[in-house]
Amino acid sequence: MPGSRDELQLWQRDTEFSIRVRGTPYDLMNSRQHGSEEALADLALTGLGAAAPRVLIGGLGMGFTLAAALRTLPDSAGVTVAELVPEVVTWNHGPLGEVAGRPLRDPRVTVAVADVGEVMRAHPGGFDAIILDVDNGPEGMTRAANDALYGPRGLATARAALRPGGVLAVWSVEHVPRFTDALTRAGFTTHVHHPRARHGKGGKHTVWTGRKSG
Repeated sequence: MPGSRDELQLWQRDTEFSIRVRGTPYDLMNSRQHGSEEALADLALTGLGAAAPRVLIGGLGMGFTLAAALRTLPDSAGVTVAELVPEVVTWNHGPLGEVAGRPLRDPRVTVAVADVGEVMRAHPGGFDAIILDVDNGPEGMTRAANDALYGPRGLATARAALRPGGVLAVWSVEHVPRFTDALTRAGFTTHVHHPRARHGKGGKHTVWTGRKSG
């Protein structure tokens, strides 16, 4: 992983895939659990309203958030996926791609192998929605630099990259009350959601949606 000594690994057992950090016994992602990742896209994009929306997704993962976004968005949409780890893109083009229906093949999709923060800074006012599923959320564990996305400076960058009325949506493995306050202070009208990890069952994750106000 760029900027870290950690190594991501792709595991497969029969038709099930998981992504782990080397040396840890638990999964960062598992192909059996993607309900909250799909809810992330649905919550971000419902009622967006733009005729030709431009959407930025930070973190490709297993492609479930991207696939859910594409099901919601019109043919006129454009989706940029910023993924820091090039091997994750390779896996999604290869053996991992089938689990989400190979969304990278959709002509509306552009992949940037880059830090999502850099993409936001390069496109002020460029997006109707920004969807962040990076690390494990505001208190992530895999890359200390992710803190820059969720602190005041990172949230200001996200807000500047949104068009008026645009939406920022953030996924987290757990609820972090201080982040709700941080979003509000950054100028977002904020709502907190707790979708299930699996459709209708399993543990709950957290999704924040914030609409750019002012």
